[in-house]
Amino acid sequence: MPVECNAGVTVGPGSLTLGGTAGTLPVMGSSDRPATQILTRADGSAIQLLRKASLKVLKGPEKGTMLSMEREVAVVGADRGCDLVLSDPAISARHFEIRTTPKGFVLTDLDSTNGTEVEGLRVGSCFIDAGATIRVGRTKMRFSPSRESVEIPLSSRDRFGVLLGRSAAMRRVFALLERVARTDATVLIEGESGTGKELVARSLHQASARAEGPCITVDCGAIPENLVESELFGHERGAFTGADRARAGAFEAASGGTIMLDEIGELPLMVQPKLLRVLDSHEIKRVGTTTHTSIDVRVLAATNRDLAAEVEAGRFREDLYYRLAVVRVELPPLRQRRDDIPFLVEHFLARLCPGATVEDAIGAETMTMLKRHDWPGNVRELRNVVERLLVLPELGSAAIREGSPTAQPDRDGFDALLDLPFHDARDRWTDRFEREYLRARLERASGVVLHAAENAEIPRQTFHRLMKKHGL
Repeated sequence: MPVECNAGVTVGPGSLTLGGTAGTLPVMGSSDRPATQILTRADGSAIQLLRKASLKVLKGPEKGTMLSMEREVAVVGADRGCDLVLSDPAISARHFEIRTTPKGFVLTDLDSTNGTEVEGLRVGSCFIDAGATIRVGRTKMRFSPSRESVEIPLSSRDRFGVLLGRSAAMRRVFALLERVARTDATVLIEGESGTGKELVARSLHQASARAEGPCITVDCGAIPENLVESELFGHERGAFTGADRARAGAFEAASGGTIMLDEIGELPLMVQPKLLRVLDSHEIKRVGTTTHTSIDVRVLAATNRDLAAEVEAGRFREDLYYRLAVVRVELPPLRQRRDDIPFLVEHFLARLCPGATVEDAIGAETMTMLKRHDWPGNVRELRNVVERLLVLPELGSAAIREGSPTAQPDRDGFDALLDLPFHDARDRWTDRFEREYLRARLERASGVVLHAAENAEIPRQTFHRLMKKHGL
């Protein structure tokens, strides 16, 4: 059974130490200095001081390989997108991660198939001490913190455009966006469903010199495959059946402004080289013509897929990936910035019910539950819960479970159907099943409709139709 080591548990060389208190753990045996801290310079600017660390492979196919950790999170696994890639066949695609926190370095197994051992103990999540040995499959590693630190700039603001956050994680994102907004660089925005990728694009556009121009969003996953090229680049009259008039595509419509290619990971392979040519040449060619038209567009792309893994699997072109990822912006999930939850709740309350206070609308007990929830739907899910609490305040903390994709139909709901004729009751129950099934499938597929449809073994178009039917 995995050892779930939370606050108060440190795994170190040859020992499992229990009973410490949060904030006073002897996490770093070589120094009392925090693993990460926020400092303010004399000029008022803020930085995050992040302690470096290393992970050395002692045994296994990659013996001798060293990973230098200079970011807040390092992921180890077989996937090409991991920070340390291991070829051991017993290792999962994303096997475990090491996260730098103010209280120390935390190792978390990422639901791997064969588990993660620290000092011979199988763990779920635990603090790791200097010199700790980690075993996954037939690979053994040693963790070593450094005395050196890396400085990461933080924004002095708690918002960027329509994005909000006071946590270090979001202030790092804001600092990057503030720099990127002044350029025309292509940006790849990555993050789970509900983290605010489209808000990043909108905010970047508004903060740029193109703010007076159009900002066009294209959902690459919602367009039938045979119409993607036409939607992006336009078509001439008679180019295909049903093309009864010429039509400009999204790139032409966005000329002078910004185009945001949402769900870029679902762009069909056959269209990818054409998009690459547009990015390189700044020209588009409508379907049904040989004429090229110059465009002046800044391109932003967003995905909740691991595009590096898609490249490895042959579903996404490597050259297009690097052309899109001139600047990468990684949005942290809400569970990694829980300190922002009260701030976000206040913001939602102010917009949904001006004058309402957190104490009256939410309450201390429910707020505690909000801060503990894992938020698979991220900020979007939090907003829905706040709105639900305003409509049905008696729900309290149950409002979280009420909207959960994994919530189970209650017996009372079934009993209520007995008041209806058989066919009406069956239709009502079928609707409920469809809605909960779709939600669960989308959650398991991290919001990627194509994968959810494939796992459900139904056509993507059918999945989209059912989503529209149930307002998902």
